[in-house]
Amino acid sequence: MPRVARIKSSTGIYHIMIRGINQQNIFSYDDDYERFLVILAKYHRQSNYEIYAYSLMSNHIHLLLKEGKESLAASMKRIGTSYVYYYNWQYNRKGHLFQDRYKSEPVEDDAYFLTVLRYIHQNPLKAGLSDDISSYPWSSYSEYMNKPKIANISFALKLFNPVKEKAIQAFESFHQKPNDDQCLDITEKRNTMSDKTIRQLVSNKYHLELATLHNVKPKTQTDVLRYL
Repeated sequence: MPRVARIKSSTGIYHIMIRGINQQNIFSYDDDYERFLVILAKYHRQSNYEIYAYSLMSNHIHLLLKEGKESLAASMKRIGTSYVYYYNWQYNRKGHLFQDRYKSEPVEDDAYFLTVLRYIHQNPLKAGLSDDISSYPWSSYSEYMNKPKIANISFALKLFNPVKEKAIQAFESFHQKPNDDQCLDITEKRNTMSDKTIRQLVSNKYHLELATLHNVKPKTQTDVLRYL
């Protein structure tokens, strides 16, 4: 069956989601999250795309990007290939890490841009990985509230107010509002256990590292996924 063509964004801005194969973790330790951000920054410099928001979850990633001097597909291929190479080398594994192609949707106006921005930043909170949106270490929310590293924060802040101090206050208030934002029609799997707890459970019961799950027998893979 041929792949469905992606919808082109007239603004060049997209909401992107990458998921681990079989909902498997794609980040096992802090070093993995940090490496992905390094890769994201590296190809930001090379491909000149803009990063407006990101949230790195244990088994999936959300990005809000604007295409640069190359297509979104080319940039995502660079990012994905580089991270998979690192992860497979790091954990002595082979094969695919991500589930199919990345998902994407066009962001055509300011209102939906802000909806996606909030959806991405609130993702760890709604998934039960954090009790406070500001305390999750692997999202761009802290870059907006403190010092930006790889995120372009000025574009979004100017949508709130031309004065930066007032914009940050409005940004923070906007993110605290109750909402039922849904983007990309993705139902996130709620997981209240920490990554460390999950790894320990798998290690105790099956005597293996979760990062090497792809290398074991299919029956064992199925048993582990059902157990989780």
